[in-house]
Amino acid sequence: MNVVVVESPAKAKTINKYLGSDYTVLASYGHIRDLPSKDGSVEPDNDFAMSWEIDAKSSKRVADIIDAMKGADRLILATDPDREGEAISWHILEVLQKKKAVKGMTVQRVTFNAITKASVLEAMANPRDIDMELVEAYLARRALDYLVGFTLSPVLWRKLPGSRSAGRVQSVCLRLIVEREMEIERFKTQEYWSVDADVSAGADPFLARLIKHEGKKLTKFDLNNEGSALAAKAAVEKAVFKIAAVEKKPGKRSPAPPFTTSTLQQEASRKLGFSAQRTMQAAQKLYEGIDIGGETVGLITYMRTDGVAVGPEGIAEARDVIGNVYGKDYVPETPRYYKVKAKNAQEAHEAIRPTSLGRNPGSLRLEPDLGRLYELIWKRMIASQMESARIERTTVDIESHDGQTGLRATGQVVLFPGYLTVYEEGRDDDGDEDSARLPMIEDGASAKVIDARADQHFTEPPPRYSEASLVKKMEELGIGRPSTYASVLTVLRDREYVRMEKNRFIPEDKGRLVTAFLEQFFRRYVEYDFTAGLEEQLDLVSDGKLDWKQFLRDFWKDFAAAVGEIAELRVTNVLDALNDALGPHIFPDKGDGSNPRICPTCGTGMLSLKVGKFGAFIGCSNYPECRFTRQLATAEGEGEAEAADKDLGINPETGRSVWLKNGRFGPYVEEPPAAESGDKPKRSSLPKGWLPAAVDLEKALRLLALPREVGMHPDDGKKITAGLGRFGPFVLHEGTYANLENPEEVFDIGLNRAVALLADKRAGGGRPQRGQAAALADLGVHPEDGKPVKVLSGRFGPYIKHGDTNANVPKGADPAALTLAEAVVLLAERVAKGGGKKPVKKAAAKKAPAKAATKAPAKAKAAADGAAPAKKAPAKKPAAKKAAPKKAAAKKPAKSSTETGA
Repeated sequence: MNVVVVESPAKAKTINKYLGSDYTVLASYGHIRDLPSKDGSVEPDNDFAMSWEIDAKSSKRVADIIDAMKGADRLILATDPDREGEAISWHILEVLQKKKAVKGMTVQRVTFNAITKASVLEAMANPRDIDMELVEAYLARRALDYLVGFTLSPVLWRKLPGSRSAGRVQSVCLRLIVEREMEIERFKTQEYWSVDADVSAGADPFLARLIKHEGKKLTKFDLNNEGSALAAKAAVEKAVFKIAAVEKKPGKRSPAPPFTTSTLQQEASRKLGFSAQRTMQAAQKLYEGIDIGGETVGLITYMRTDGVAVGPEGIAEARDVIGNVYGKDYVPETPRYYKVKAKNAQEAHEAIRPTSLGRNPGSLRLEPDLGRLYELIWKRMIASQMESARIERTTVDIESHDGQTGLRATGQVVLFPGYLTVYEEGRDDDGDEDSARLPMIEDGASAKVIDARADQHFTEPPPRYSEASLVKKMEELGIGRPSTYASVLTVLRDREYVRMEKNRFIPEDKGRLVTAFLEQFFRRYVEYDFTAGLEEQLDLVSDGKLDWKQFLRDFWKDFAAAVGEIAELRVTNVLDALNDALGPHIFPDKGDGSNPRICPTCGTGMLSLKVGKFGAFIGCSNYPECRFTRQLATAEGEGEAEAADKDLGINPETGRSVWLKNGRFGPYVEEPPAAESGDKPKRSSLPKGWLPAAVDLEKALRLLALPREVGMHPDDGKKITAGLGRFGPFVLHEGTYANLENPEEVFDIGLNRAVALLADKRAGGGRPQRGQAAALADLGVHPEDGKPVKVLSGRFGPYIKHGDTNANVPKGADPAALTLAEAVVLLAERVAKGGGKKPVKKAAAKKAPAKAATKAPAKAKAAADGAAPAKKAPAKKPAAKKAAPKKAAAKKPAKSSTETGA
């Protein structure tokens, strides 16, 4: 008997079908142990000793493996063919050896680049030992990331409250985003003009652009105002032209290589709108296996790779498919072989390609994401082995008879489409390539200007990074590894260091602060070359050319010293440095020559960064006499004047002034209390989308009047109110909140709509609100207590919900394919670990001997049957409610009822 261990249950299921009854295939569900998230997990003073921890869920996986190994002859570790896969195999073997479970047993390591029967059987026939050089590279990387994260992050928390974390790769990636934003802010727009003309030379008219004026070749900014542009246009209109030259140049466009992890993420972002994380999740499923006609088969090769090479069998199949589908003209004379150009590429694996190009995307019925991604991979692979596109580029020069004015027209014609028939690589930003088709034009022919136009233009700043362009930039600089990019970008969003607008990254003020802090005090460690250099050293470790512990010693010596130096600095020193570094952003120039750091309220104090419990803000140096505060950066188009307090007018009902103010959490309106009343001021934050400049007295009074009464609920006669809360506008009735789409609805929502929204919310209808997960599947009722069991989509992935118990869907498992029986087992495991509450059997309530213990189930049953809340409930004293659990605690059935609240 042979025991095979892989990472995921989907992979195990696929491989089990290939190997037969002599093999038992089990899943480890990824790494079985990791460094605990606490100080001391890596000990630099103890030669970088690492303390590993197995969580409860992984302990069960290990126990299952040990049980399966009883009586087995051979353990086969078949995890993924990369560094992480090698590390998982090493961890499994280490744990099994400590438990003396592999004594006298043959242990082998096998890898395969595709999960097909042929690939798996070939791998089983060619086993090897664990590659310790790859494992040591993993250990060095894991220790390095831990030491940077768990050493830098506490420094951030102490010196810059409100910051979440720093990391070896994430901080450098964040710096890229912040620097691009600063480049955009520094950009000075320049005006320039162009003159275009519709020209005819005995055939259809075509477009030409002015390139020579007054005998001089024009550069981009020669026509920099309307006057010069109109003069040039007039010269074009009155000149007599002829065709001075017609030049035709043949050209070729060659296809892009097959996908690597990085280029797959880039193209999926451009063409499909997928995030890097979404791309990798879909690719993982395609790799691990999909049921095709009753057979589970991997549809693509391994998806974590930086190699662009393809094996001979893959190239041969591609050429066959191209010839059969598109014709022999589309098959190049010789196969195409590619070599990667990216910095630090290891090229340890093949490019990402279909395991069989005979599986045309149109013939497969896949989930939408899987189908679209598979089609992208299939087309890219086919195109990479197709004939080049042949094009003809034409340039036509048109000159006036006196030689003072010149026009030029360019265009191109595709003579043979080649690979463009199937696929064309996307671009992050539009280029200026002119693909217009020109008519037949003869050299020396007369040309006539039909119409001329002068157009104004302005230079534009560089675009913000999209996921595709950011991944491309990181790969070009050699920052991190493509397989980690998805998780790095996810962390930046989760930490709220960046936000996405129109699929572009914009740094939040929190992200700017962290970047400025690291650049001021840890500049070396966020330098692009330094980070790329670490990757090169890690590659030397994996090649066996550098001792991994010596690498860590060299790094830690300088890094620990840098941390020690900053630890001695006071927070005021840090804030002074950040005031200077972020000055143009947080203290923008007013344009009138005055000092932008003068407090707009007291006029004598200096504005400066301050830190509070919830992070950084701007405050006055004259505190507490002057209490002016605002957020780090004023809104776009809003100056310091708008950031200052503004008197909006007098409330006609109270005779008191109403103010617009700007606090550390944003703009708000305030009405002070009556003199000597002791009351607190009335305040209301501005709703999302409301600009402070547009707020007048009328709007302020409407806000201060919230919450307002909508009416009485027709079912119970109790009040329904509308107001603004932390998560936006809402209506409220007896503890039930229903969100409103638009803040304006708060002021005019009627009773009927409010009742309908509340009914929807209570029934669980409508779209999921903030914090409310979307249901993926309703599995039925739990066999023990009859309560519903559902699969929901959460922030961190799909999970199973039953009452108060939530259990994660195992990594790699298909949430849609989960059965009720499997869900019940996962929920029980979760309860066993101390999460959630144990389900109570239906009969438990009936058998409870204690009289007090039976009252709670009866009350719950009445509520479940839709009865109105019992009128006795208000009359009960809190003490009476607590009596039931005390009595029930003596007997097991009653205790279970109390625990679940049944």
